[in-house]
Amino acid sequence: MSLEKIEELQKELSKTKYNKKTQHHIGLIKAKLAVLNEKVSSSSGGKGEGYSVRRTGDATVVMVGFPSVGKSSLLNLLTNADSEIGQYEFTTLTVIPGLLNYKHAKIQVLDVPGIIEGAASGKGKGKEILSVMRNADLLLFLIDCNKPEQYELILREVRKAGLRPNEKKPDVKIVKTSKNGIRISTTVKLELTEETVKDVLKTFKINNGDVLIRSKIGIDQFIDCIEANKKYLPGIIVANKIDTCKNLEKLNKIKPDLKTSALKKKNIEELKELIFKSLSFIRVYMKEPGKDADLEEPLIMIEGDSVKRVCEKLHKDFVKNFKFCKVSGPSSKFANQKLGLMHILKDEDVLELHMK
Repeated sequence: MSLEKIEELQKELSKTKYNKKTQHHIGLIKAKLAVLNEKVSSSSGGKGEGYSVRRTGDATVVMVGFPSVGKSSLLNLLTNADSEIGQYEFTTLTVIPGLLNYKHAKIQVLDVPGIIEGAASGKGKGKEILSVMRNADLLLFLIDCNKPEQYELILREVRKAGLRPNEKKPDVKIVKTSKNGIRISTTVKLELTEETVKDVLKTFKINNGDVLIRSKIGIDQFIDCIEANKKYLPGIIVANKIDTCKNLEKLNKIKPDLKTSALKKKNIEELKELIFKSLSFIRVYMKEPGKDADLEEPLIMIEGDSVKRVCEKLHKDFVKNFKFCKVSGPSSKFANQKLGLMHILKDEDVLELHMK
């Protein structure tokens, strides 16, 4: 019954043109679809059991693409992996890990089986593949340069699986209450009406609650905030087999971040740099009290990380035993500035920890 209703709502959605008059109606259709899709997903085994892949290194990158786009070849060039290569589809039938060492960062790169249309519904081990992606820090969309339409197809499957590449998490807070109906506060001008917000919440059986909206959002983003199970992460588009490209103008419409050729080993170093930058790494040089800083081997952290995050990464007892720290570099006002756990570090800071 749910599948029939989903199909019926999807047909209605496709026939309805979006404008101010239909905005409310479209919002309710999308909300109903989200509720039904969640029911179908839960009854069919959720997101799949997934492949067992142990996370290692400073970050994890998952290479996603259709079969035979060159993922295995590219993985072998980027890392120490030895993934089987074949000129036919479905060469990779499991997850192959490799380790990219670049600028002192250790980056785990995973080659997963090729995505096919319908993956989010479970086709071709799709749910298992997509579950691996949910643990990624970066998605690398690998596209055949002669088939740029692959990007939109893959993105559709990835979004169905609850991933939101290159989207910022909306600043929306929804707190359920026991009475007083739905109260809405906003600090930005919204395209959604209060009526739409309230009726969409009621579709999710939220009849009482306080809603604070600080981001400009549409109906899709608002539904994402209600479901609260989406993962926001960076993604890069890499067009492979550029040495065989027949229509550069068509390819450029999807705005690839980089064009490579695994066969000709073209732009491989550029891809390493792109991965490093897209992960928003910063380098922190550690210094022991009374000694010179270690400027050879930095600690790799993420932009926005605090001193507390460094302590957590170094040792489980460092936060508990932390007394103060001294910081020299871009994030400090002067050399050896005495600071606390919540201080946000910047690239190439020198950090000296003092313990109790």
